[in-house]
Parts: sequence; C-alpha cells; structure tokens
Amino acid sequence: MLQHTARKTTLIRTSAALLGLGGMLTLSACGGGGGTNDDAATPAPVPEAATPSVAEGEDEDSGASGTASGSAFTAALQDTDGGELGTVEVGEAEGALEFTVDVSGLEPGFYGLHVHGVGECEPDSAAPDDPSDTGAFKSAGGHIGAEDTDHPDHAGDLPTLLVQESGEGHLTVRTDRLTAEDFGDEDGAAMMVHSKPDNFANIPERYAPEGADEDTTGAGDAGDRLACGVIEPAA
Repeated sequence: MLQHTARKTTLIRTSAALLGLGGMLTLSACGGGGGTNDDAATPAPVPEAATPSVAEGEDEDSGASGTASGSAFTAALQDTDGGELGTVEVGEAEGALEFTVDVSGLEPGFYGLHVHGVGECEPDSAAPDDPSDTGAFKSAGGHIGAEDTDHPDHAGDLPTLLVQESGEGHLTVRTDRLTAEDFGDEDGAAMMVHSKPDNFANIPERYAPEGADEDTTGAGDAGDRLACGVIEPAA
C-alpha cells in the first residue's frame, strides 16, 4: 500500500515538472518573459536612391554627351522691311560650331543659307568691294572663304534650310570650317537666308558642258538676299 502511494506521488510530481518545462519552452518561443527579439522587431533599413552623376564629357545642363556648350553667338534674322523672321544660335560642340536656325512666316520650300563675311545688314546698300553693286543686304559682303575657293567649298556655305507648310523652318548643323574667330574679327560676320534653293554648284555637264557659270560657283544660284542677321556675342 505504501509502495503504491509513493509511486503515484512520484508520477504526479514528474508530470508537473514536465508541464512546467513545456510552458517555459512555449513562452521562450513566443518571446515571453519581457524580452525583445531585436532582429525580428527592427525592419531592415531601406537603401537610399542613388544620385545619378554626370559622366565625363557630358553636359551637366543637358545631360547629353556631345551637345553644344550653350550659345556663344546669336543673330536675329530680319527681312528688308525690318520684320523679324527668326533667330540663329551658335555654340561650340566637339571641336566644331553648331548652328541652330529657327524661322517662321516664310513660304514653304528650300532656302539657301550662308555665313557672310561682314557683320552689316543694311537693307539697301552697296557691296564693300564694289560700290556699283547695290541691293538688299549687299553690305554683308560675300560668303566667308569666297576669296579662297568656289562654292560650295566656302567656309561659310551651310546646308539648305527647309521651310514646312506651316511656314516654320528648323535646322541644326555643325561645321568645322568656321571658328569663333571668324565672328570676332574686325569685319564681323552675318547670317544670310536667300530666296531660292542652293544647288551647291551641282550642274551636270549635259546642262553645262563648259561648267557652271560665275553665279553658280559664287552662291549656288540661291537668288536674292531675303533675310540677314548680324552675328553677335550672346548676352
């Protein structure tokens, strides 16, 4: 009888001990006992967004490599009546000069575009080297480089400007034939828009067996001087 009672008491105590141990394990697993699991409670830090850097050789303002470094020169294009037809901006880009031409209010079609050697745009004037040669914007002289070679190899020869049906024309072109010094010399320089397309002296021999005439080799038969603008340092 005593052995039976002792054995029963031992079983009760063992069961109570096991139950207590199980409870402690459960509390520990659930973060009980007032402790805090810092790794589980603290969220992982969110990395800050990287700030893009400007690559070497890239324009910080435009964010594009090889773009013109701002306008160094400008020209306001005006017709013979003083009406404003557009603007020209010139900047330096990769060892060349970049011309950006914007015009409006013209008839659709192609127009000759050149840089002339004198920075004067008098509507009714005489050519600097020939007082008898008078007309619209003759004061601007001939193309820069005209004394050295024939058209279209003048330094001042540029691609033809195309005006759309809306009357607006836009052109961006680079040339390494010209430098900023060409605009800053004693005579200055001027932008000129002509009334006709420039044929760049491309006259096939079947039309002219003896070659292109002086008008063609001089200005590509681009016609009258329609608009002119003195090239000046940008403000």
